[in-house]
Amino acid sequence: MAKNSANGDHQTTTKPPPTPSPLRFSKFFQPNMRILVTGGAGFIGSHLVDKLMENEKNEVIVVDNFFTGSKDNLKKWIGHPRFELKRHDVTEPLLVEVDQIYHLACPASPIFYKYNPVKTIKTNVIGTLNMLGLAKRVGARILLTSTSEVYGDPLVHPQTEEYWGNVNPIGVRSCYDEGKRVAETLMFDYHRQHGIEIRIARIFNTYGPRMNIDDGRVVSNFIAQALRDEPLTVQAPGTQTRSFCYVSDMVNGLIRLMEGENTGPINIGNPGEFTMIELAELVKELINPKVEIKSVENTPDDPRQRKPDITKAKELLGWEPKVKLRDGLPLMEEDFRLRLGVSKKI
Repeated sequence: MAKNSANGDHQTTTKPPPTPSPLRFSKFFQPNMRILVTGGAGFIGSHLVDKLMENEKNEVIVVDNFFTGSKDNLKKWIGHPRFELKRHDVTEPLLVEVDQIYHLACPASPIFYKYNPVKTIKTNVIGTLNMLGLAKRVGARILLTSTSEVYGDPLVHPQTEEYWGNVNPIGVRSCYDEGKRVAETLMFDYHRQHGIEIRIARIFNTYGPRMNIDDGRVVSNFIAQALRDEPLTVQAPGTQTRSFCYVSDMVNGLIRLMEGENTGPINIGNPGEFTMIELAELVKELINPKVEIKSVENTPDDPRQRKPDITKAKELLGWEPKVKLRDGLPLMEEDFRLRLGVSKKI
């Protein structure tokens, strides 16, 4: 059973979770690990699937409603005997037999989650309830990708897992922020009441190939603008900070959390902190020195600071990010050039 959580007292559970199948303890049959990834056609989800599929003992089932995900992200696995892709919305019940659930389903970019805020909160609440119900029925371990947004506009810097956050419950971002906070609550309630094995990752800003080009997030915005010879639009005042974790580091952190013995919540992110102006200058230097940088109006409830304290990830998971922003941005540029059809000028 998982050790104590980062927040609160030692978790005691009333009953052990059920076993998925008697085959797990068979002497002569060694079954594959069956892993469900919700939102597996998305940016982080598809990179996670790539990593899981590298292990020949894993069978991976992906469910996605393709609101922000794309089949293109998974094309190399379609038709593979250990891979299955289902078009499914997690707000509807799902009946499958699995050993582990990585629950990533939810739009993570403000452009997408503000487009349909009611659907976003349904995905976080009803979707998480459905996945927990599935985990309870089949005895699966479940990992939720929560978010640094649970800290809101933080009054503590850097953010530790013990910090409870400064969140606006009625703002335009609340469908995402508060939705993820409720999802964390549900995870712990199922853990305490039903003995479900849970893992919670609070993931910070992540970047890399396969990000949606026009998803409104700052790294993809800047790279797309630089490649299109458009000005880099920095939201005022430009001194707000973010920390950027390359997607391969993020995936390794999620797998370590799932395989480890701690419930979390555990921050997974890169503690290297950059102002938006610094990020714009770096993108300009690496990708297109000719572009201008211009200031535009900010969006409501935009956090001023964001930096993870990853002490717990280092101590409990033996994890820390390896890829520096300066090394990761060119890898993302290559992917964006290919998708935008923009060749590199000699």
